[in-house]
Amino acid sequence: MSYGMTIERGYRFMIKIFRTIDNGMHQVSEIQEGCWVALTNPTSAEILEISNEYKVDINHLRAPLDEEERSRIEVEEDYTLVLVDIPVIEERNNKDWYVTIPLGIIITDELIFTVCLEDTPVLSAFMDGRVRNFYTYKKTRFILQILYKNATMFLNYLRVIDKKSEVIERKLHASTKNQELIELLELEKSLVYFTTSLRSNEVVLEKLLKIERIKQYPEDTELLEDVIIENKQAIEMANIYSGILSGTMDAFASVISNNLNIVMKFLATVTIVMSIPTMIASFYGMNVNAAGVPGASNPYGFLYVIIFSLIVSLAVAFFMAKKKLF
Repeated sequence: MSYGMTIERGYRFMIKIFRTIDNGMHQVSEIQEGCWVALTNPTSAEILEISNEYKVDINHLRAPLDEEERSRIEVEEDYTLVLVDIPVIEERNNKDWYVTIPLGIIITDELIFTVCLEDTPVLSAFMDGRVRNFYTYKKTRFILQILYKNATMFLNYLRVIDKKSEVIERKLHASTKNQELIELLELEKSLVYFTTSLRSNEVVLEKLLKIERIKQYPEDTELLEDVIIENKQAIEMANIYSGILSGTMDAFASVISNNLNIVMKFLATVTIVMSIPTMIASFYGMNVNAAGVPGASNPYGFLYVIIFSLIVSLAVAFFMAKKKLF
């Protein structure tokens, strides 16, 4: 098989090639045996050329570009496809929310390909050489290391979601608006995405235990078991946080409704107190004979009416306060 494919200007750097040289990660311009080829949102032309050059089913290369694609393993004669969900940050309304997208890992006898819709911290850690004991020529171990990194990334994002929910909860104590509840709803949606993706990934991991082609090194089985443990822990955390968040939303929906009732009760009480001087002024403002109006002929009549209105209003306000209506 030929390995003469190089990155041309037409690729717009959507394809990156990495190779371990002298125990260090290096980006190279030509695909050689033992390389890792990272495809990020590749074009149809790029996918077609990779498919023709390296005999990979074009549908398997396109599968990770579909956001609704399910996690699975496809074992072919010349290669193995591992498709899992990874967490990513999505910006909406100038705020960061969390969703999942597919990541495809294709292993041939000589190369490893990764296909994803966008750059992800799961892969960038390998590209930057921040993962210990990572070698591009140890392809099956690379799969397990990606899966382990993916599980830890889920755990990190779950902790961030938990901290965000605590911040929103503190705001909700004095809130009568729906904005905080909407933010909690977005976090709950993220947890639903995470739980669904983690369960799908769990099925893939369980299946990996049964594929001998994946376990080429003695320590691979132990690493795979670690990945499964991390994934199970992420599932448990997602379920716990989701339950807490759901209960919190129900509780604070009642709190917001109660806060609104308190405000409405206060406004109604103020309206009653303020209506008394208005009512008295209305009686004195009627178009009737002045001789029949109490205090009309008294030079201090206006002052008496004001004082009387104030006394009655204060009496009603005191009565309302005793009834805890303020």
